[in-house]
Amino acid sequence: QLQLVESGGGLVQPGGSLRLSCAASGASIDYYHLGWFRQAPGKEREGVSCSSSFGTSTNYVDSVKGRFTISRDNAKNTVYLQMDSLKPEDTAIYYCAAVHITVQTICTHDSLDYHHWGQGTQVTVSS
Repeated sequence: QLQLVESGGGLVQPGGSLRLSCAASGASIDYYHLGWFRQAPGKEREGVSCSSSFGTSTNYVDSVKGRFTISRDNAKNTVYLQMDSLKPEDTAIYYCAAVHITVQTICTHDSLDYHHWGQGTQVTVSS
């Protein structure tokens, strides 16, 4: 059974950077599409980025494109989200999620498409 644990969140000033980690256990991430999501107080959860199985492709929502980078380290069975040029509107709880390639054909920004979720890590961008 695949389990996901996020880490790396914290408080950072606008323009700063954070690198979030999502450590997977119980199964290899090779055969899973991986996504990062975030949820701010009073707002619905939104997709941020996704990485196709084997890292063959990546995708980002327009609001983070050029600032965030999703990547995989197969040896560590971990997916990362590098966040640069952070803005106050990036403040949220960030979650990683996964769905097996036999369940979902492509990675998406729709939370309903993902079956495995981490516990979340808080990111606060404030001066």
